[in-house]
Amino acid sequence: MTRIDRVVRSQRVVAGGQIAPAAIHIAAGRIAAVAPWGDVPAGAALDDVDDLAVLPGVVDTHVHLNEPGRTEWEGFATATRAAAAGGATTLVDMPLNSIPPTTTRAALAAKRAAARGQCAVDVGFWGGVVPGNLGELAGMVADGIRGFKCFLVDSGVEEFGWVDEAALAPAMGALARLASPLLVHAEVAGPIDAAAAGLRDADPRAYATYLASRPPAAEEEAIALVVRLCRDTRARTHVVHHSAATALPLLRGARAEGLPLTAETCPHYLTFAAEDIADGATPWKCAPPIRERANRELLWQALADGTLALVASDHSPCTPALKRMEAGDFVAAWGGIAGLQLALPAVWTAARARGHTLVDVVRWMCEAPARLAGLSGRKGAIAVGADADLCVLADDEAYCVEPSAIRHRHQVTPYAGARLVGRIHATYLRGQRIYDGAAVDGVAGQLI
Repeated sequence: MTRIDRVVRSQRVVAGGQIAPAAIHIAAGRIAAVAPWGDVPAGAALDDVDDLAVLPGVVDTHVHLNEPGRTEWEGFATATRAAAAGGATTLVDMPLNSIPPTTTRAALAAKRAAARGQCAVDVGFWGGVVPGNLGELAGMVADGIRGFKCFLVDSGVEEFGWVDEAALAPAMGALARLASPLLVHAEVAGPIDAAAAGLRDADPRAYATYLASRPPAAEEEAIALVVRLCRDTRARTHVVHHSAATALPLLRGARAEGLPLTAETCPHYLTFAAEDIADGATPWKCAPPIRERANRELLWQALADGTLALVASDHSPCTPALKRMEAGDFVAAWGGIAGLQLALPAVWTAARARGHTLVDVVRWMCEAPARLAGLSGRKGAIAVGADADLCVLADDEAYCVEPSAIRHRHQVTPYAGARLVGRIHATYLRGQRIYDGAAVDGVAGQLI
């Protein structure tokens, strides 16, 4: 008989598509049973969280950790502790912003070496598709990369080049043969360059200037290209940080056609609206941009109907100086939102206001990301055999975000001062409590 080490029980456990009383039996770091609430084997440690909600640990598949090379922006130690405090137990690191970028087998080895011994949660890695690295892809898959990311427009860092159709088509063919997913930053340069020509004299402090500089057409044209290449190659393809509601019909059409193509959006697109962003408020700058309120509501509809499969943070921080906050210059500021620790409460706050439940949030932030990263059965669900990765959430607790409580390397975030609902009271990684509502304990994370 399996020896149960710990039982975590609640009147509200989110498992199997429902919320119900349950006792989660944990043995050797895995879930041995999702048992009736009163079933507590003799000798097992009991953590009874009463009626706090118990969710699977969040799986965040879009995080820029930046180490090695730009650790002053963010690093493994700070980001993974922020993740634990935010209820996330698994991160998948994006291949750019570190030096070297994760575009070769040697760079992947360097990334793993930099991460080893620093991580509070589990961390996997995406590789990059860039000009000239087609020959590296198979070896990186053999070395355990979880998939690949590419840009169809300037990435913002010189080390990570963007690919055009001539380079992307053979890469997608190779990835189809390798059964490895491709993640796409879906903007193209043409509409962006055309918009820039008309904005030469515009006020760089105005958010309207920045919004106009990244028009929806850049996403529409990119997604049309990606859909066509997905149809031709049958490569498993995923559109990251989708923003433009005008491109949703293209995604719906691909889904109806049965193409292996999915898409995500991000907490900031679901929370904020362009009309509310003050001029000079550069912490809100990201690419694609945060669009208008009506656009936001169409993204929520797309989540509800499955057109958008998941929500990931796109945590992309930098040093405060690079945000150009004193000047308030949207043109010169680094584009990226810092929000890893706050992703779950931000999404829950907005979701509950629209009638969604924690079952929906688990589908978007746990189950679907685990599937994208090839981790289904191990991560993203409270189910027998899965890692005992859990988040204990006070889903009715309201609070204002204090920058001093943020564990990112820097506390610059558009969520500072925001009123959110849903406070994380505990996080478990493979049955070990790594966050108790106040402190993050240890470096229990593994490289996966």
